[in-house]
Amino acid sequence: MLIAGAQMDIQIGQVERNLDAMIERLAIARRAGAALTIFPECAATGYCFSSLEEIRRFAEPIPGPITQRMSAACHELGGYAVFGMLEADGARTFNAAVMVGPEGVLGSYRKVHLPFLGADQFVDYGDRPFAVQSAGELRVGLNICYDSAFPESSRALTIQGADLVALPTNWPPGAECVAAHVINTRAMENAIYYAAVNRIGHERGFDFIGGSRICGPSGETLTTADHRDEVILYAEIDPAKAREKRVTRIPGKHVIDRLADRRPELYGDLVKPHSLKRPGR
Repeated sequence: MLIAGAQMDIQIGQVERNLDAMIERLAIARRAGAALTIFPECAATGYCFSSLEEIRRFAEPIPGPITQRMSAACHELGGYAVFGMLEADGARTFNAAVMVGPEGVLGSYRKVHLPFLGADQFVDYGDRPFAVQSAGELRVGLNICYDSAFPESSRALTIQGADLVALPTNWPPGAECVAAHVINTRAMENAIYYAAVNRIGHERGFDFIGGSRICGPSGETLTTADHRDEVILYAEIDPAKAREKRVTRIPGKHVIDRLADRRPELYGDLVKPHSLKRPGR
């Protein structure tokens, strides 16, 4: 199976222009044979908003006009897409990732871990458990940007059977180590495919560093964009490799299984509530 990641610039508040650019890249990826195309965090809306009131002007329900347009593009072109947007749900607002296909919305995710940056200063914390969605035969887990800094996020999706974690992201300067090393680590420690797709460009005082990367189940880099240019990355993946967790390196002498070898009975401290507060909350 071929998957794609569209590293691209985004225009804040220019939803129709952003959707036009995303659909153009979806068409290119489909012509190349990609079954799934992943776009950056808040690709439809932009990210560096300065207030909740401003965010609410561009947040939409899921499903809604943004997802309907992307679903229509998948219906016309075939394949599936994962992309970021701002979600409105009554009085609440979320930084969301959505997976759509020819049949409509297949699943969505609300960002659980929020940095003090951009729209994440103002939106609500994600309130749903991690979940795996199906894009045809591929089982996909959704995370967003800062979630990659918390290994529990991708581990929970792995335990649920994810073949691939898709990470739409908006990495600014300071995230170079994440781009260069953390994505490989998340793939390796869970024996899954991991696709991190970043944006480029400049938005309200922030630059974005590119560095999109797709990694394989051994932690190997399958493809990367170590630059700040627009590009579509492609990688061949085999879901069967992500489902075979038991790795025999020397028969009878060296076998590892990073799921079976866990000791969850000793991890209780990881889920104890803490009293720390994030800045501004």
